[in-house]
Amino acid sequence: MRSIARGLALTATALAFTTLPGTGAASAAQTGTEGLYAPSALVLGITAGDNTTTGTVLRAVTLNCAPTASGTHPDATGACAELRAARAQLDTITTRGSRAVCSKEWNPVTVTAEGVWEGKRFSYLHTFGNLCAKDSGSGAVFDF
Repeated sequence: MRSIARGLALTATALAFTTLPGTGAASAAQTGTEGLYAPSALVLGITAGDNTTTGTVLRAVTLNCAPTASGTHPDATGACAELRAARAQLDTITTRGSRAVCSKEWNPVTVTAEGVWEGKRFSYLHTFGNLCAKDSGSGAVFDF
């Protein structure tokens, strides 16, 4: 009888520290820092044309900034630092002045950023007149 009671007590204890599917209850056995930061993960894209629906996607990368910089972006650390410094106000990055001399040719290129920044849904779109204009003012975030 004691072994049955002990077995039931162990089972009850084990169930108290696990998550049952569909209950949404947090597991007491979780470890690590998964929940200690707001997620910051973006998909960045460059599209030929001024319409992202009908344009041709030239390149797309992923960028994760929390807890550490990672993703397929070639300079994830620099891009995350630039985003943090600008407080994710991408207009300050894409429209800043440059000393580059670009032609006035209208061959539009549109950059996009979609995802989550510091736990909030994030969406950004900006169209440059041509690739030279994009490269001269976009900083590290859209330099891929």
